[in-house]
Amino acid sequence: MPRSMKAAIFAEFGGPEVVQIQDVPVPEPGPGHVRVKVAASAMNHLDLWIRRGLPIETPMPHIGGSDIAGTVDALGPGVEGVPLGARVVADPSLDYDWYDGQDQGPTFPRRPLRLTGEHTQGGLAEYAVVPAANLLEVPESFPLEEAAAAGLVFVTAWHGLTARAQVRPGERVLITGASGGVSTAAIQVAKLAGAKVYAVTSGADNVERVRALGADVVYDRTRVEDFSRELWRDTNKLGVHVAFDAVGEVMWPYCLKALGPCGRLVTYGATTGARGSTEIRVVFWKQLSILGSTMGTPAEFREVMRLVFRGRLKPVIHETLPLAEARRAHEMLEGGGVFGKLVLTP
Repeated sequence: MPRSMKAAIFAEFGGPEVVQIQDVPVPEPGPGHVRVKVAASAMNHLDLWIRRGLPIETPMPHIGGSDIAGTVDALGPGVEGVPLGARVVADPSLDYDWYDGQDQGPTFPRRPLRLTGEHTQGGLAEYAVVPAANLLEVPESFPLEEAAAAGLVFVTAWHGLTARAQVRPGERVLITGASGGVSTAAIQVAKLAGAKVYAVTSGADNVERVRALGADVVYDRTRVEDFSRELWRDTNKLGVHVAFDAVGEVMWPYCLKALGPCGRLVTYGATTGARGSTEIRVVFWKQLSILGSTMGTPAEFREVMRLVFRGRLKPVIHETLPLAEARRAHEMLEGGGVFGKLVLTP
């Protein structure tokens, strides 16, 4: 077993230039944890926000990467029933039961939701340590690169649309930022639920890619500034039942206008800013619901990933890069030209 490994690491917050490939010690799994020999780790916009600096306690120097797939390499104390060499993908969520209240008593500390690669060291390395309880076995015939690309985005889309929005067959669903990882997953999840999908993206090429994923109506932001007007016309002034958005500040007013009576706006991010302008009279007059959503439960992760393994849902991979090009991956994702996910392989 090597004593050191290659990792994409940064020791200070900043632009892509702070990302370095360095030799660091191979991590040892603690109680209840396993070490995974990483075959693939996928990038998310979360990696950009962490690198720039979030108001959280980030372990430094830091290894990003919330999506991890590979083979079990070593077991920590107390771990039983996990076969060495098993092909696995890891649920990125830690302590998701915080949302259930836990209620162990007033003197028990409450552990809020954390994410692998955000609050802990992640998978942009040759080896990573994750909780044994977060592992899901990957079928032998399924590519580990696709397993890594699917985890975070599909559980986020699945929880947001099926648990929070409770999308029903025949409903109309608006998905913004449709070229992003979660959005490409959400288009497929909404179609699987029997919804009609209206999507917003930028550029003629992306419009065609989004249509190919199953979106019924696609609006090009480079050609239509206020897509909500077009959508209102295309739905015969009915609007959509659900708007699913992570763009945030720039898109917020349009999402509210696009909703029909008793519509639900599900927000799971704020990439363009966190101060959305809300016309309160629109909210109460149309009886709208604004719902927050993030990640998903362990059970939802297993459910949606098994749909991925069966081919009912398919992760969209823009490009697979070697770990040595982690800085370029940060630059590509920050540049905004990525459709779907970037996957890095050690």
